[in-house]
Amino acid sequence: MIKEYKSIKEVAGPLMLIDCVDGVKYDELGQIKLQNGETRLCKVLEVNENKALVQLFENASGINLEESKVRFLGKGLEFGVSKDILGRVFNGMGQPIDGKPNIIPDQKLDINGKPINPTARIFPSEFIQTGVSSIDGLNTLVIGQKLPIFSASGLPHAELAVQIARQSRVLKRDSKFAVVFAAIGIPFEDAQYFVDSLEETGAINRSVMFINLANDPAVERISTPRMALTAAEYLAYEEGMQVLVIMTDITNYAEALREISSARKEIPGRRAYPGYLYTDLATIYERAGKIKGKPGSVTMIPILTMPEDDKTHPIPDLTGYITEGQIILSRELYKKGCTPPVDVLLSLSRLKNEGIGEGKTREDHSGVLNQIFAAYSRGKDAKELMSILGESALSELDILYAKFADEFEEKFLSQGFETNRTIEETLNLGWDLLSKLPKNELKRVKDKYIEKYYKEI
Repeated sequence: MIKEYKSIKEVAGPLMLIDCVDGVKYDELGQIKLQNGETRLCKVLEVNENKALVQLFENASGINLEESKVRFLGKGLEFGVSKDILGRVFNGMGQPIDGKPNIIPDQKLDINGKPINPTARIFPSEFIQTGVSSIDGLNTLVIGQKLPIFSASGLPHAELAVQIARQSRVLKRDSKFAVVFAAIGIPFEDAQYFVDSLEETGAINRSVMFINLANDPAVERISTPRMALTAAEYLAYEEGMQVLVIMTDITNYAEALREISSARKEIPGRRAYPGYLYTDLATIYERAGKIKGKPGSVTMIPILTMPEDDKTHPIPDLTGYITEGQIILSRELYKKGCTPPVDVLLSLSRLKNEGIGEGKTREDHSGVLNQIFAAYSRGKDAKELMSILGESALSELDILYAKFADEFEEKFLSQGFETNRTIEETLNLGWDLLSKLPKNELKRVKDKYIEKYYKEI
């Protein structure tokens, strides 16, 4: 028998205090019944003796302290899953918003997931092709990896997110691939752009989308990434699919966490974010991976905008500690017209060497990658020197490297958001650029690969 309580003591913003409760547990789902018959959801944030502090999933307007009733459902927030979730669009609470019929679930899963035993994890070692040269060629994404994109206000991270969602695939022919896309706290126009872009290309058919708008309640922003990851885990571990989860924007998620923490009057940490921000982000990021005995996997690309372009801000800073690298978008490159504006010298994929080479991408990948990094870095230095001393002060070789840097940005990095390059095309393009340097400068590539791929001009 589910008890009903008419003992609401206080409502403060998104929080509500209920007295004289019995047997209520942390994170349990509750239902508020208003005097007009309307029902709203809440979840338990804190239990102290016979008092429960709950968080409202909707606004508090219309709640009468004396007449409204609350009952607790004995379970947490769940998402109903089946193979039919592919091609569908849901809100942050897991309810369909695409005008199609409700899903008939095979099972209902707790959105907080189950912890993965560290000894059951398989080390990531398989290549995912995104079709973006700056990622595939130089900061390779590997199945089971967590590789965030650090962006900033005004940079085209939305376009890059859609491009990756549209183009990504696993090269193994027998692998089933799916994309789970979570949009967190975004404007309606951006949400419509994501949906329309995937529908136009047919990529929606292999995708599951969760859309949380900027005017939705803060608590729904907390549940959106967990809904998405629950769908991803089902497709990966129950249906055997290789799943790529793209989440944008994690900054909006952290802001919602700060808002709720402030309403609870918790002691703030750095920049007023709660002291448990690291732990909370880890509960999201660490759900990526590949598990022994399971054919599927969950790979994650969280996207976050750095406030004031500050990489030391708590959100990117803590994200960098948990994840395996970062892709950083550059405002300077974007001003030059380079799209996507990936700063490859500041970006890093810590697992890139595990997913490249013979049998995965191509035998020469590692050497090409290292040589391009070295040549571009030297070219950038030469250009800085040229801007101070003038071209006449540079050696012929330095001028050659400066030209390499310009051509690299123009031809390799700047491919637009519609071009889908295979890894073969990316590596061949890398050789086109390296072939403009003398052979004796290619010290990071094995001689046998130089003989095979170097193009005499």
